[in-house]
Amino acid sequence: MSAAGTQVQRHALVTGASRGIGYVIAQRLLEQGVRVTILGRGTQSLQQAVEKLAQFGEVGFVSANITEQADVRKAFALAVERFGVIDILVNNAGQAVSERFDRLDEAAWNKMIAVNLTGTFHCIQAALPGMLAQKWGRIVNVASTAGLVGYAYVSAYCAAKHGVIGLTRSLALETAKKGVTVNAVCPGYTETDLVQEALDNIMKKTGMTNDQAKSKLAEGNPQGRLVQPAEVADAVVWLCQPGASAVNGQSIPVDGGEVMAG
Repeated sequence: MSAAGTQVQRHALVTGASRGIGYVIAQRLLEQGVRVTILGRGTQSLQQAVEKLAQFGEVGFVSANITEQADVRKAFALAVERFGVIDILVNNAGQAVSERFDRLDEAAWNKMIAVNLTGTFHCIQAALPGMLAQKWGRIVNVASTAGLVGYAYVSAYCAAKHGVIGLTRSLALETAKKGVTVNAVCPGYTETDLVQEALDNIMKKTGMTNDQAKSKLAEGNPQGRLVQPAEVADAVVWLCQPGASAVNGQSIPVDGGEVMAG
């Protein structure tokens, strides 16, 4: 992957990349010739992911809790020591809690904000100085359609993802003339372990089968299906290309048409 026509091997750091969407993003970036560092919390799962990803290119991992700023800075420093400045940051790590609002406790609220919003803040602050120094960088926040509209029973998650969209837009304006673009990709319900947890919750409460629950979630997608991780990954990788240099501050839904910009 090159910038402005100059062949430069870039270094990308992808959070939450030991599985699901993050793993496929890492694979797609490796296929583009990018060096990739994946970040997560479980060392064993990260090591297993790296062993599988190594066939696609140069890849390593660092372990950190993104809700802890000192932890993030230490992990990012190790990544830079291995592969050089972080040119591309993909904030993919996230969690969702489903609960009726009047039953949502403060601990669950704080966890959703910490993981989905504050963690994104920590990672951007760790990576941005290097991007600004070289006057080139790509930040892609994997948000959610929950950052664009509301969904019942996931108020804390929606609030956090709306915060990620706001952060994306504000930072994009600050860096617009500094060679760094900041965008968000907003998947609808995507066939991942996170959505399987939602399916399990639906089955538990309604008695539906897994296929019935999946069909229920897919009803919101005009295409009548769940989004695939590779479809989200391809949108992320496109935003990292030189040809996407004019795309900045955008929140791009990948949802079959469920959410349309007005």
